[in-house]
Amino acid sequence: MAEAPVLGGEGLPRVYTRSEHNISRTLISENALKVLYRLKKEGYQAYLVGGCVRDLLLGREPKDFDVVTDASPEEVRQVFRNCRLIGRRFRLAHVHFGQEIIEVATFRALEAEAEHTERVTHNGRILRDNVFGCIEEDAFRRDFSVNALYYNIKDFSVVDYVGGMDDHRAGMMRLIGNPEKRYREDPVRMLRAVRFAVKLGFTIHPDSAEPIPRLAHLLQEIPPARLFDEIIKLMLSGYGVQTFEQLRHFGLFGALFPDTDKALGRIPEGHPLTFLAKSLERTDERITDHKPVTPYFLFAALLWEPVRLRASKLIESGQNSILAYQDAGDEVIRRQLKWIAIPKSIALPAREVWAMQPRFEMTQGGRAFRLLTHPKFRAAYDFLLLRAETGEADPALADWWTRFQSADEAEQKSMIRTGGGNRHSSRNRTRKRRTRRKPNNNAPTP
Repeated sequence: MAEAPVLGGEGLPRVYTRSEHNISRTLISENALKVLYRLKKEGYQAYLVGGCVRDLLLGREPKDFDVVTDASPEEVRQVFRNCRLIGRRFRLAHVHFGQEIIEVATFRALEAEAEHTERVTHNGRILRDNVFGCIEEDAFRRDFSVNALYYNIKDFSVVDYVGGMDDHRAGMMRLIGNPEKRYREDPVRMLRAVRFAVKLGFTIHPDSAEPIPRLAHLLQEIPPARLFDEIIKLMLSGYGVQTFEQLRHFGLFGALFPDTDKALGRIPEGHPLTFLAKSLERTDERITDHKPVTPYFLFAALLWEPVRLRASKLIESGQNSILAYQDAGDEVIRRQLKWIAIPKSIALPAREVWAMQPRFEMTQGGRAFRLLTHPKFRAAYDFLLLRAETGEADPALADWWTRFQSADEAEQKSMIRTGGGNRHSSRNRTRKRRTRRKPNNNAPTP
């Protein structure tokens, strides 16, 4: 087996010895160490690479540990009985240790070695298959320099081919190679640049930032299911507010949520904190406090502004408010599915949260009691509180529902007799014109 390059000579990497970096094996998964040592014992090169090395250098404990080697996937499987091979275009080895999986990849080849598999789509996006190579080729195939640092189990050094350590120290996200070409290879790298920069507190290098607004439209070529996964990573990372701001800054948010971006563009400059920003802020707080968050609430917030605007138009035309929000939700979800594959388990409860908002205005009679028993009442109530906090809903209405939940039975009956004096419920009761909801034969199927 070929040995890894050593320091010295043109074109060779910068090798940081154990005394020159702060990575400690005490922060490395015991199972990852087992894989590294076993591969080394069998005569193969073995390195930690990617986000785990980046995070270890920051003093953070990584969630996942990825290993790269010069052993082929089949050779890895021969070494580990608890190994399964996955993937078609590029085979990976998953070594199982109970609930933990250590992913082992074979070094990938440079572009020149894979030219025979390169394809270009009609809009200029570059596609190519992966083939095996050596560690140097593997380094230059990675996306960002700080993700191309290799921790060598042989001597506990960090191997750097692309200046990743300098960028790491400078807090800089820099693409390896020509930024525009790399984004065309995989447009999701634009989202990854934002996600990593926000998460790590880094800055995107000017050369890597410049093409993003021009190429944001390439996200439309990405499978909607993959974009759904990316949205979850972006918005449920604990840095949703900053991520949202950066996505809008680079024109990426509009490529992901065009209806919402258009609707937000109508909000006057200097307007108080928007409902969406406040929702993301509260989600970040829950994640920081290790409290559970529900993806459907996130998507309900992300799509609320276009739903609200569409429902308002339907109500102005004379449609019943509840049906208006139901129809508006159906329309917005159906359009959004072109870009992001929102599963039914998220789309359906999001619709319920939207449709319950006008029902909160009905504070007289038995409807209030029935609404209180709705399975999604708590989420819809929290939604109402955020609307009231950002000036979109009547604070008196939110206060009425807060008191109604904690009141005893006698007080509740008294409250529903008067309706809390809320002007919204009176307006809704006196509306004479009602429209029957037409069957929607084109209902979306998330």
